[in-house]
Amino acid sequence: MKKTVVRPGRLEKEAARKKISASELQIGMYISALDRDWLGTPFLMQGFTLQTRDDIQTVQQYCQYVWIESVQQSYVPPEERAVQEAKQRKQSYINKVSASDEHRQALGVFREARRVTKSLLDEARLGASVNTEAAKSTVNECVQSILRNADALSWMSKMRNEDEYTAEHCLNVCILSISFGRHLGFDEQGLQHIGLCGLLHDVGKMKIPAEILNKPARLTDKEYKIVKAHTVHGRNLLMTAPGSYHGVVDVAYSHHERLDGKGYPRGLKAAGISEFSRIVAIADAYDAMTAKRTYEDARPSTDALKEIFDNRGTQFDERLAEQFLEMVGLYPPGSIVEMTNGCVGIVLTTNQRYRHLPKVLVVRNTVKKAIKEKVLNLADCEKGTLDKSFLIKRVLVDGTHGVSLKTYKDRGLQLSFS
Repeated sequence: MKKTVVRPGRLEKEAARKKISASELQIGMYISALDRDWLGTPFLMQGFTLQTRDDIQTVQQYCQYVWIESVQQSYVPPEERAVQEAKQRKQSYINKVSASDEHRQALGVFREARRVTKSLLDEARLGASVNTEAAKSTVNECVQSILRNADALSWMSKMRNEDEYTAEHCLNVCILSISFGRHLGFDEQGLQHIGLCGLLHDVGKMKIPAEILNKPARLTDKEYKIVKAHTVHGRNLLMTAPGSYHGVVDVAYSHHERLDGKGYPRGLKAAGISEFSRIVAIADAYDAMTAKRTYEDARPSTDALKEIFDNRGTQFDERLAEQFLEMVGLYPPGSIVEMTNGCVGIVLTTNQRYRHLPKVLVVRNTVKKAIKEKVLNLADCEKGTLDKSFLIKRVLVDGTHGVSLKTYKDRGLQLSFS
């Protein structure tokens, strides 16, 4: 008869032993076995209790799966745990400076971050190690800007250069992920981590031939298979990068996994997909859909949000998808909008109380002719001091009616936000 080893304070039964993904680990779990030989790890004891977040991160660096032994009632499913942790960590933020003040500073942050991001990717393309210190410094600048004001840097991320899609996409996903983390109540360290995950999630694409990556047409099945390998390339690049945060490796590898198991490269189901991977998956999809790519036109933000909403629970985490829609809102900063009277404007800042009534820079009149720019606060429609014909009718794609955000970037964003 098999002997049962009883440890103090634990119910040690074979039935209580459970194989789980390393992404599901919680403090207090007792790990009894790994998916590799103990000798190939830094763990001195063959069997130990997770006592800190650092313990969890160390295990995740070495293992994809582990076996735990614990009282069954202590195991909480990942979806329920995510909700519990969100409630526990919820941190409230307020904008420390006005949008106008932060716009001036954010422009410098964005330009430098874009330069560093392009440099990081170019170096990876040429075979150099990923410069994680430069990446962390860039992410920190983005975090500080978003902590000062949530809208300003998001506005910058709307101004795209089609010829530098991958670099700008990586930076935009970084900005979106940080903003989303702020909305979810992450502490500053959490914002640094999720921002780094967003910035480097597609670094593996630097190992994909440029003629495939930039092909101005639909990919063949063979080419698509090559592109999908960027997740494996990203994992390998980041595993060998000095000072790489373990979560970055996981996100680079897993951001195309789906909750229904139909993603790639491993076909993981919900339990095996970390929260950071779920967050970056949403930010990645949203930015890709709203950008003009070599083979596809940009879509209005409202269309992208509908796509995320429609695929919640299958492709995207349902709770996070709903939170993302709440964070972005109907008219995110940088959106080009048409009003019911035909005027065209650019959304400058959101209205936290009335999300459908942002502050807008009007740049075209009712017949789409250029006019002297003026700022309207659509909340004045609610007060009765602004005609309701200025209410937003729809969101337009960048460049519609000759209104391009790049024009305002080239002018140095010398706009009046009063």
